[in-house]
Amino acid sequence: MAITHLLDTSVYSQPLRKHPLEAVQRRWIGLGDDRLCSSMICEAELLFGLELRSSKRLWKAYEAILHGRLPILEVDLDVARSYATLATRMRKRGMTRSPFDLLIAATAHARGLTLATCNYKDFAPIEGLAVEDWSSPP
Repeated sequence: MAITHLLDTSVYSQPLRKHPLEAVQRRWIGLGDDRLCSSMICEAELLFGLELRSSKRLWKAYEAILHGRLPILEVDLDVARSYATLATRMRKRGMTRSPFDLLIAATAHARGLTLATCNYKDFAPIEGLAVEDWSSPP
């Protein structure tokens, strides 16, 4: 089965939360791990959060639940080109997004994937990006 969705950090980190969103859990299980991936940017954001919290419980949960579970897509030349295009479109429209959010969006865009997020409003204005809000039931 082909990968169809890139999980942004808000979705990718849900299994580590004490109270993960039920809607996210259902969507993740419904699609299955073989249709999902994340990006190196999301991995970096997640690892930063773990380092910052210095929680042995969270590190153990990460190792047991997420580490190596999904493919992690690299930032390559195709992603860099997509980033440049998306960032330019946003700037010309007078809109800004964090560089990390745009790199995550560019990774999904460059690979033709749907971006799964719990922060729909952050990604919805990005022209040409397929986005799904996983924070509530479909």
